[in-house]
Amino acid sequence: MTRVGFLGLGIMGKAMAENLIKAGFDVTVWNRNAEKTTELVVLGAKQGTSPKSVAAHCDITFAMVSDPAAALAICQGPEGVAAGIGEGRGYIDMSTVDDSTSQMIADAITNAGGRFLEAPVSGTKKPAEDGTLIILAAGDKTLYDEALPAFDVMGKMSPFLGEVGQGASMKLVVNMMMGGMLSIFSEGMSLGQKAGLDGEKILEVIAAGAIANPMFKGKGAMLLAEDYTVSFPLKHMQKDMRLAVALGDKLNLSLPTAATANEAFKQAKKAGFSDEDIAAVYKTVK
Repeated sequence: MTRVGFLGLGIMGKAMAENLIKAGFDVTVWNRNAEKTTELVVLGAKQGTSPKSVAAHCDITFAMVSDPAAALAICQGPEGVAAGIGEGRGYIDMSTVDDSTSQMIADAITNAGGRFLEAPVSGTKKPAEDGTLIILAAGDKTLYDEALPAFDVMGKMSPFLGEVGQGASMKLVVNMMMGGMLSIFSEGMSLGQKAGLDGEKILEVIAAGAIANPMFKGKGAMLLAEDYTVSFPLKHMQKDMRLAVALGDKLNLSLPTAATANEAFKQAKKAGFSDEDIAAVYKTVK
């Protein structure tokens, strides 16, 4: 049986690791806050002492952390993944980072003798719990092939996108569009209600037309109920918007709509909504 490591047990990582355990994988978990490993150990996981120890013990190690800085931190240093990988073992970073950070991690892993795959995911808490994420993989094809059984447990789709950087870029494209959609949706819902329209009726009309989509349906119900229970923290969406705009700058591509949406999420962070759901961007508009 493939020995699997999982680093990072936040909202997404915990659900993904739990699905692997329930599917019968031999899973070793690690988290910076060790208390977050307790529930998974009860379910049958082993507890790792460091990213290095997990990578040294497991055939494939997955990571799911918050941002580029965290992704680099668990890879580098004397107790990082690169220090333990060696001998052709695999490392799959499922965090959302920019292409440059992903390449830095790839270089560290391959220089240490390991194999690397980036595999950021499209989806939030519920898809992570249900095992229906979209996994955007790029990098070492042999590692991708070996990881497919685990991907099939965690997600409903896992296309191979080519060289390192392509998965990261695809994720930023998807989240940039999501953030932009949510920003204009918040403005539309606010405008409609200010004009005297019933919020539920607005959602009914949207659901029947060409712009109907699952996000408007789910987030619309949340904002009307003033329920911002987290499935995707707002601060992480702003980070993704920032990285997408930076990628546009790098490629000399103007992204004025994305830049404006990024400002909306920055304002929501300044207003104290960082740790609420992305739907809380609505509160800065209404």
